[in-house]
Order: sequence, then structure tokens, then C-alpha cells
Amino acid sequence: MTVHPAAPSLDLLREQIAALLQNPATGHGLARTLRATAKEIEISRYHQASSRAWPSGRIDTAPERVQIGGGAHRIDNFFNIDAIPPADLLWDIREGIPLHDASVQVMFSEHFLEHIDYPRSVKHYAREAHRVLTDGGQLVTGVPDAAFLLKHYPANPKLAAEMVERWYSKRDCLGDINTFLDVINYAFRDQDDAPNYTPHLWAYDEKKLIQLFTEAGFRTVEPWAFDATTANPKRQWGSVYVVAKK
Repeated sequence: MTVHPAAPSLDLLREQIAALLQNPATGHGLARTLRATAKEIEISRYHQASSRAWPSGRIDTAPERVQIGGGAHRIDNFFNIDAIPPADLLWDIREGIPLHDASVQVMFSEHFLEHIDYPRSVKHYAREAHRVLTDGGQLVTGVPDAAFLLKHYPANPKLAAEMVERWYSKRDCLGDINTFLDVINYAFRDQDDAPNYTPHLWAYDEKKLIQLFTEAGFRTVEPWAFDATTANPKRQWGSVYVVAKK
């Protein structure tokens, strides 16, 4: 009989990472990578716990209105799925949406898409959203608008100052945003090495969102009229929203 070695423990790996981060000999580059890995371990632990509860990859309930990656912004009468607490269901959306085919009427996400890797996870998410929506169902997506930012480059100091004030005034990176190009870099690939923030991995504008969701099979993709009863009013400025209809 073949005896297979035990699977590596995420808890043990997490402890080892914590020890390395406490070691003064651990260099800056390695420490950044280890902190990012530690975040992924936390996501994986939550996801594995939910996967054990729902081994089919489909939960028993069938919510009609779903929020993806809402974080602390909760929407009344929406079922919130996120990788980390607080959420109604802890699930790593990069691994699929744990809902039944043609069961959701409205799906909403806001400042989520730019935090997952393109193309693999982003395009998988778009296809999964199409799968779980009913015929005529709607997917509403809001992201930072790259076109809004780029059309003012290279010279609009007043707008650049407003962007910094609105987006980064409470961030540790504020002192490092010295030029308009720094604003662009943070918007496109925000790498602030802080526990409360996750990187931006891809930038979007309206045209890219239309292409993405059309490729996934959606019948129409159009601008979405901002609705503060659903979306976060703090996100409206400098963002683009579309509604994709199945």
C-alpha cells in the first residue's frame, strides 16, 4: 500500500510566514511577498471552510439579489458573497460563483473587478455571472474609470489634487503621490503595502467592460444610471458603471 505524505498545513505555513516576518534578516522584497501570501492564506482558509460545507460548489439557498465583494458596504435585501468577513457567505469568487444556474435576477459589484487577476479570474467571473443569472437578469458593475483619469493627463493640477483628496487622503501612501503620474500608477496598480488594501490588478473603462461582458455572452451592455440606494455614494466620483443584461 502506498502511503501518501500529509498535505501541507495552511496553519503551519501561516505560522512560518509570521516567524519570517518577525525576523530582521527578512528583506523588504521577501517581506512584501510574504504579507501578500498571508492574505491569500486567510482567503483560502475561509474558502476551504465553505467548500467543506458545500462540496458541490452550490449552496442550498437561491438568493435573487446578490452582491459580490461588498466588504463593509452592505445593500438591503442583497445576499453578500465575499472572500473575507463580513459576508453572508465567505467564498473566493475566483474559484466560481456558488449559486445555481439561472437563479439570480440582479447581481451587483462595485470596485471589486480591478482586484482580481485578468484575464483568468476576471473572464471566469464574467462567464459565471452569466451562468447564474436568469434570462433577462442584470449584472451591474462599477470600477474606477481609467478613461476619466487618463483624459486629464498630463496637465490638470486641480483635478489631480481632488483625486488625491478623494481617494488617498487617509492612506499611508499619501506622501508618495508627488505627480499626476503617481496618481495614475496608484489607480492602475495600487500596491499600497498595507493590511487594509488589496492591489489593483487591471484597469477598466466603459469600452473594456462592454467587451468583457459581451464576450461572456451578455445580450446588451449599457451605462448604468447611478442609484445611491444600491451603490456607495462615495464611489460615484471617478467611477464607471455598466449594466449587462442576459
